[in-house]
Amino acid sequence: MEGKNYSRVSEFILLGLSNQPEQEQIMFLVFLIMYLITGLGNLLIILAIKTDSRLHTPMYFFLTNLSLVDICSTSTTIPKMLVNYISGNKAILYISCLAQVFFFSWFTGIDSILLASMAYDRYMAICAPLHYAMVMTPRVCVLLVAVCWLWPCAGALTHTVLMSQLSFCGHTEIPHFFCDGSPLLKLACSDTFINDLMVNIVGSLTVNIPFIGILISYVQIFVTVLKIPSTVGKWKAFSTCGSHLTVVSLFYGTLIGVYFSPTSTHTAQQDTAAAVMYTVVTPMLNPFIYSLRNKDIKGALRMLLFVTMRHPQ
Repeated sequence: MEGKNYSRVSEFILLGLSNQPEQEQIMFLVFLIMYLITGLGNLLIILAIKTDSRLHTPMYFFLTNLSLVDICSTSTTIPKMLVNYISGNKAILYISCLAQVFFFSWFTGIDSILLASMAYDRYMAICAPLHYAMVMTPRVCVLLVAVCWLWPCAGALTHTVLMSQLSFCGHTEIPHFFCDGSPLLKLACSDTFINDLMVNIVGSLTVNIPFIGILISYVQIFVTVLKIPSTVGKWKAFSTCGSHLTVVSLFYGTLIGVYFSPTSTHTAQQDTAAAVMYTVVTPMLNPFIYSLRNKDIKGALRMLLFVTMRHPQ
């Protein structure tokens, strides 16, 4: 019991991306703009899909949830970083730090499983088009999205509860711009074997398994597309997957680079740069990737803009 008494630190210090005031002012403006673009871009995608009945299909239902998760995910980390920059106070309360760990783990898991669900949707549309309407029913889509939200929540909650049991012995400086699980585990002075085991289990269930599912889906898709005799048909089939593949590459490329590669192969600065990619840059780029490469989304956005201009009230 004594160990638990002295381990209850009241706050942590987020060292952030820089300790130079001039750089912090620039970073504040850059990340504020990126945060606003992320929120506005993803909100426009959600509104465009909601207002256009032609987009009420499984693929766009999943995309709506992906945009919502991207808004929630960036809101977990960026606002606190902006407050720290503008106030000059880099402290974060212990309970707030654990909350960031929970929500960041949760939303990252949702992103991962949603991308796998979208890959399965493309697999059914291209490899089994005659059965698509029968398999991808509204009920199935709602069930898949429910799994996407609830499955990672259980893992994130367990991970956070275990994190709350650790002793930190006065080590409170986190070399990051938000409370991530990995840097926190390195600060702990108590045994983290169970925590490390839980991280690996959660990572396998919410990142590795969905990623394997995506790979299997796209292997089947490529095999099917290569059998299409028409070049135009092949291009049309591949074009429906291009945006999703781009997002998958950005998300899993940086995520695997940070959490699933040997720590000896990368520095703390590389980890932070990769974290900026998947926590800030990727959610900001997702609306552009899907809208610029998708004529249906572009049409819905134009219609939304037209209606807004016609009826500004």
